[in-house]
Amino acid sequence: MEALKQGADALFILLGGIMVLAMHAGFAFLELGTVRRKNQVNALVKILVDFSVSTVVYFMVGYAVAYGTSFFVGAEVLAAKNGYELVKFFFLLTFAAAIPAIISGGIAERARFWPQLIATAVIVGFIYPFFEGIVWNQHFGVQAWIKALTGEEFHDFAGSVVVHAVGGWIALPAVILLGARSNRYRKDGAISAHPPSSIPFLALGAWILTVGWFGFNVMSAQTLDKISGLVAVNSLMAMVGGTLAALVAGKNDPGFVHNGPLAGLVAVCAGSDLMHPLGALVVGAMAGTIFVVMFTLTQNKWKIDDVLGVWPLHGLCGTLGGVAAGIFGTKALGGLGGVSLGAQLIGTTMGVAWALAGGLVVYGLLKATTGLRLSQEEEYDGADLSIHKISASPEREANW
Repeated sequence: MEALKQGADALFILLGGIMVLAMHAGFAFLELGTVRRKNQVNALVKILVDFSVSTVVYFMVGYAVAYGTSFFVGAEVLAAKNGYELVKFFFLLTFAAAIPAIISGGIAERARFWPQLIATAVIVGFIYPFFEGIVWNQHFGVQAWIKALTGEEFHDFAGSVVVHAVGGWIALPAVILLGARSNRYRKDGAISAHPPSSIPFLALGAWILTVGWFGFNVMSAQTLDKISGLVAVNSLMAMVGGTLAALVAGKNDPGFVHNGPLAGLVAVCAGSDLMHPLGALVVGAMAGTIFVVMFTLTQNKWKIDDVLGVWPLHGLCGTLGGVAAGIFGTKALGGLGGVSLGAQLIGTTMGVAWALAGGLVVYGLLKATTGLRLSQEEEYDGADLSIHKISASPEREANW
């Protein structure tokens, strides 16, 4: 029976890893559909290469930073218990690799290729797993301190803060340091729209992310005996809450409508194992509204050129999720309880502060040394031709 349980757990978390791996196709197509046509190839290449760099760095360094587990042992040790530790690494890697995928959307259309890969290595090798180890592996006694102070540990079941808020808040200084795309904000005060190149591809990306998210949330149980249908239904309710709120707040704009479910899912991650489904619906609706309002503010009023709106979507909705778990997870609002608003505020604030500092240091150093941005001519030609020497749909095909 023990061997059967080990095999079932390994299969369970492997399936979760595969579902979250599929989400990276969602990141790719969401970015491809949002950027202009001359930057579509770059969007696809970035996500795949970022994932590959993340895999190597997380295997060599990051997983050990977070969990103290080294893979520099014999294969017979790694294969013990059906290789559960290895597939757990695969599952958690897909979370770690989401950080550079999130950042990629914010800095799209004008970022240099190789400096971003350096940033990916540092972020996935140290910045992300350092905080991951604090929240999910009791590092440095921080969780014990929070519990002594508030009565409960900081609760983040599936990464509203650990993954999404951290990714979004790292992206914010990167976007600001990089500067807006050429001609986005003109000297006369006019704003150039730079509309999405393909709503169908944007929608495809959103749908792939949405489907994969059920692996992201439900499989965060990590063992089969801890699986919760509550997590699945709460994810569903937050998704539709975000969609409907973005529909209304965004006045039926298809870009907002397809980012609405993602906002809801980001926000429900932390408390998806605690909330009542109606609470999850409300949290999702709050997140969808926040995304529309704050995306509009950052782009039009504050003139922060965050191309995919990753700071409002992941940074702010992730922050909301961390706090909302301490409100809608309580028994008073139909939740399971065992969570403290004070603990959620402390843990969420720590995540935001760490991410902001990490983003400033990494991208500040890169800007001062290698530079972050394509030249004006390269940006005008587009990242596809400037970096990859081919466009998404060449106008003239060679005759063979």
